[in-house]
Amino acid sequence: MLKKTLATFAGVALLAGAAWADTKIPFALDWKFEGPAAPYFSAIDNGHFGAAGLDVDVSAGQGSLDAIPKVATGAFPIGFADINSLIKFLDQNPGAPVTAVMMVYDKPPFAIVGRKSLGVSAPKDLEGRILGAPPPDGAWAQFPAFATANDLDVSKITVEPVGFPTREPMLAEGNVAAVTGFSFSSFLNLVRLGVPEDDISTILMADHGLELYGNAIIVNTDFATANPDIITGFLGAIAAGWKDAISDPEKAIASLIDRNPAADAGLEQRRLQLAIDANVMTDYVTANGMGGIDAARMDKALKQLEQTYDFQNAPDAALYFTDAYLPAADLRKLK
Repeated sequence: MLKKTLATFAGVALLAGAAWADTKIPFALDWKFEGPAAPYFSAIDNGHFGAAGLDVDVSAGQGSLDAIPKVATGAFPIGFADINSLIKFLDQNPGAPVTAVMMVYDKPPFAIVGRKSLGVSAPKDLEGRILGAPPPDGAWAQFPAFATANDLDVSKITVEPVGFPTREPMLAEGNVAAVTGFSFSSFLNLVRLGVPEDDISTILMADHGLELYGNAIIVNTDFATANPDIITGFLGAIAAGWKDAISDPEKAIASLIDRNPAADAGLEQRRLQLAIDANVMTDYVTANGMGGIDAARMDKALKQLEQTYDFQNAPDAALYFTDAYLPAADLRKLK
């Protein structure tokens, strides 16, 4: 069914290329309009997309896997998604017209977030306890590799499938001892629910053996091939939006609140700052600018995925990421 849908939409994408090329670009996020989404609204409000001749409409998502089929089918030309989930999707759907073109979370926010009062401070503490995990969650998707890297006996961990809306409330109420999630989101959601900050343990998978990358800008390859200048202009605007958010996070959050008035500005600014500090502004990005990847690290990441995922086809980094559309490095410097 998916392959039939992909074939149908691939044709539509090619025919619609000229229309899309006018100005309007729908952009599929991975998640709700929270702090880390603010740079995309900064790129709109500060005129960066406009300068590239683009009129961008940002749509919220429902998890790290959400944008991949949207972009692969051509429903959206551009999205934001977990590259590890993209790798598995492309392995299961060879030839699907989707690839990553710009790394945003150079250090992924995949985490186990637990409560010290419930006995979870380190990876091994998960044994003998209940772990809440939403099935579509990007962090949960990486849990097998995390478990292998930390020599966890998964038979001793009770996994409770939970929904995104109930994940942190269940942890706050003590119904689970830890959850999988993005570090900046789960931590602050617990704070908002009244859990003392010194009772929250954030076990970042990237600090415990994972070489994986995180979320990236993904594109429909049929659209990108037909409209390379649009993709490059879009990526330049993304980098400029992140640069603005880093230099003035309060202003960036104001752009977010315009789209999500119910959000807590202070909380979302803190969430944005956590993402900047832990996931975006890494040493690699500081030296090389936002967007690229290190080939040797990607090779290690693929080997790590092979430990817990049975590839149907030989993994090939060129299928999952291309830097062909990235603007010049000086345009991607964030400071």
